[in-house]
Amino acid sequence: MAESGAAFEALTQLAERSRAAARGLPAQVDIRPHWSGIGFALMGSYFVAPLGEVSEMLEVPAFTHLPGVQPWVQGVANVRGRLLPIFDMAMFYGQRLTGTRKQRRVLILETETLYTGLLVDQVFGMQHFPVDEYQEEAGPVEDSIRSYTAGSYQVDGQRWTVFRPALLAEDPRFINAAKT
Repeated sequence: MAESGAAFEALTQLAERSRAAARGLPAQVDIRPHWSGIGFALMGSYFVAPLGEVSEMLEVPAFTHLPGVQPWVQGVANVRGRLLPIFDMAMFYGQRLTGTRKQRRVLILETETLYTGLLVDQVFGMQHFPVDEYQEEAGPVEDSIRSYTAGSYQVDGQRWTVFRPALLAEDPRFINAAKT
């Protein structure tokens, strides 16, 4: 019985030394959920479009002008064998693009019924915003674009207005690009 008591005592001491030498668990860090979108500039304002509504971003491809269309329709481009209509978003809203030609990019919207390129001043790529930073009101944007927005995020002093291309795709004026 003495042997089992000595063995138990040895195990108890070993356990105490192990606890004393053990490192603590890493500090728990609160993980804030984030919302992600594609950031871009248009008419001097910063916007972010939901990831699910923009399928691709590309440099402005060569395009062919089309007769009998609204002035904001730049033309049609061949992108990997598909015809992509390109729309100048600033002109659609009655303004002019402000970025340099080198900075301009095309955001591609692709749904079951729509394959369209939106020409914007500049694209900043994927942006991530803490969900709890969302605000119901849009940032400082032109009134003509406000009905296509859905709130904003304020991060590092910059206000990013959420632009909803899906709302644009439902606008009869946007869908009917023929001159009347």
